[in-house]
Amino acid sequence: MSEPRSDTDAGILVRERHGAITILRMNRPEARNALDPALMVALGTAVLDAERDPEVRALVLTGSGDRAFCAGMDLRSFAAGEAPPSPGTDEGMAGFIKLLHGEVAVPIVGAANASAVAGGLELLLGCDVVVAASGARFGLPEVKRGLFAAGGGTSIGSRIPLALALELTLTGDLIDAERAQAIGLINLVVPPAEVLSAALDLATRIAANGPIALHATKELVRLAAQDPAAAQARHAHWQPLVFASEDAKEGARAYIEKRPPTWQGR
Repeated sequence: MSEPRSDTDAGILVRERHGAITILRMNRPEARNALDPALMVALGTAVLDAERDPEVRALVLTGSGDRAFCAGMDLRSFAAGEAPPSPGTDEGMAGFIKLLHGEVAVPIVGAANASAVAGGLELLLGCDVVVAASGARFGLPEVKRGLFAAGGGTSIGSRIPLALALELTLTGDLIDAERAQAIGLINLVVPPAEVLSAALDLATRIAANGPIALHATKELVRLAAQDPAAAQARHAHWQPLVFASEDAKEGARAYIEKRPPTWQGR
């Protein structure tokens, strides 16, 4: 793996490149990395930039500090009347909505350095696989404040069994990392100091695969969990594109020649 390169030295979102992988680090530790409008737009802009960069094959999303991955919506900002821009007029906000809905073309590994609640857990639901610190806790406590998980949390039933999804959303209770892994909410639990390295290892294994195949696979698997008929229609769209691609031919050649493939992304 190449040496990391930092694209941003300071600010609410820090970007780092590790070869074909971009790390996005929410950098508001004093606010438990809570989501204010500026951070939402910064995250959305970063994922759209990744989609446009053919050299980026995977993203890792994490937070600064050891208090929280993300505490959800910034209530101080909300109380002050600060509202995010409309996704219809702000590209960064549109990208943030794509992230929440799991629609970013590039595979995303969530690296939960600490607890993720409310909007923080919704961010992890937008990730494709999740590595979490052993002491982290997870939950959607919105009902305890007379709200509901409006940032995508109500779709948690596409990730875990319905009975468990209803338990989490109707009680608003938090669960620990071990139970979150047991019910399929996250993929891997490691000591806090190993979260980022484990996430980078997982992202590296993902990024080694064909980029067109990854895009198609991510879309189809997510869609099949929510709308099997729509997934079948998209399957008919993707199959001729992927199987006739230069990458598919390269994958076969590399297998026969017993060498790593060299992907072109076309």
